[in-house]
Amino acid sequence: MFNLLYCKVQLQIKFSVDTLSYKTVSANSATVNKEWVLVDAEGQTLGRLASRVAILLRGKHKPNFTPHVDCGDNVIVVNAEKINLTGNKWTDKSYIRHTGYPGGQRSLTATEMFEKDPTRLVEKSVKGMLPKNKLGAALFRNLTVVSGTEHAHAAQKPKTMTLKEIN
Repeated sequence: MFNLLYCKVQLQIKFSVDTLSYKTVSANSATVNKEWVLVDAEGQTLGRLASRVAILLRGKHKPNFTPHVDCGDNVIVVNAEKINLTGNKWTDKSYIRHTGYPGGQRSLTATEMFEKDPTRLVEKSVKGMLPKNKLGAALFRNLTVVSGTEHAHAAQKPKTMTLKEIN
């Protein structure tokens, strides 16, 4: 039989690692970069518009996204009166609230709410896509929805974005 010699070769590789380059950088209120963004809702479907606006408000489109920090942008939605709902949602979708008194449940259809105030449809759908805590309330304050094209934040020079550019 063959005698095989097994040689153990020991290689000692020494290298230095820059430990600072491997640290995860978390954003905070001092390091976050907030911008003003203008989104046109004309001809857009309500749910698709709301999910994209929620991404902008949350800051999930940024490389330094941190879940517990308000690192999103300030968003202005114009032409809220020109949104679309698919199917029979104008008549079938109902928005339910409660007055706090016994038997105080009230409901409105999407058409009734739209006739009262078209901005409330967009606000309510975006708010439902944000976290249900103090951070979500703070993020919701960064949203402005207006009917028509005129808004009060022209001095901030918002950057216009289409829904295809988001995410």
